[in-house]
Amino acid sequence: FFLFSGICKKKIYYIILKLMKYNINRRKFLELFGCGCCALALPSCSTVPITERKQLSIFPEATLNRQAAAVYEKFKLKNKLITKGSQLDEIIQIGGKIETSVSAYFDSRNIEDPTKNFGWDYILVDNDKVKNAWCMPGGKIAIYTGILKVTKNKNGLASVMGHEIAHAVAKHSIERQSQALSIQVGTQIADIFLGGAINRTRNTVGQSTGLDIFKIGIMNPFGRKQETEADYLGLIFSSLAGYDIRESIKLWERMSEAKKGKEPPQFLSTHPSSKNRISNLKNWINEIIIKYPPIKV
Repeated sequence: FFLFSGICKKKIYYIILKLMKYNINRRKFLELFGCGCCALALPSCSTVPITERKQLSIFPEATLNRQAAAVYEKFKLKNKLITKGSQLDEIIQIGGKIETSVSAYFDSRNIEDPTKNFGWDYILVDNDKVKNAWCMPGGKIAIYTGILKVTKNKNGLASVMGHEIAHAVAKHSIERQSQALSIQVGTQIADIFLGGAINRTRNTVGQSTGLDIFKIGIMNPFGRKQETEADYLGLIFSSLAGYDIRESIKLWERMSEAKKGKEPPQFLSTHPSSKNRISNLKNWINEIIIKYPPIKV
């Protein structure tokens, strides 16, 4: 927070030394530090479309989109891509319908389209061993041939693509980087006053268990929250585009079967378990079908 508020590190150390000079106890320091962080963070908060969840957005979107586009182009050069055929055509068709429906939805409600500066692009990676898909900031989407064996049909594929597009629409990459920076800076500053207690505890637990308490206690739950939000928004976007979102349940049942015996405990993962995902989808689907029917484009 301080780095993006124009306050240099030397100034931060000077303030902390002053506080220590006046014998402010640790609890009081953390209260003041927390209030200062909140005050600095508020101007950097944004809102996720539709869910209206508040999120931290320190990094400029245009910068991250530009960096993602460069990485995406390098990825395309280093990996084997399928550049023609019915599979790629279907991916482009589904992506086009979803992206158009998303824009139409926001336009119909006089809400600024969060995808207005996206440069949509779709690639099909020739790798049957990888059952995955991803979307970089700015709408750069990759689908691996391995996941097509799980999606099975256009509605299943639309569920996967809707989920990935939701990550980009919700600006999850910006939020992840912003949170990581805030934790890093905040921990370093707090540790100056606490005499390194935070890092000592983290290292001790790590050496004893092989687990990172920050990852398990902060980053993994945060990742699961984003994934759940992307599941929810992805259903909405697929429904708006006219796809049968009931197929998403069958998709995750197939995915669960494909990952049988390989899925880690949920607390060790940045993703919800397949079981919890299926449960969420069942709870959401009927409401979304009614509330977000196919939109006229």
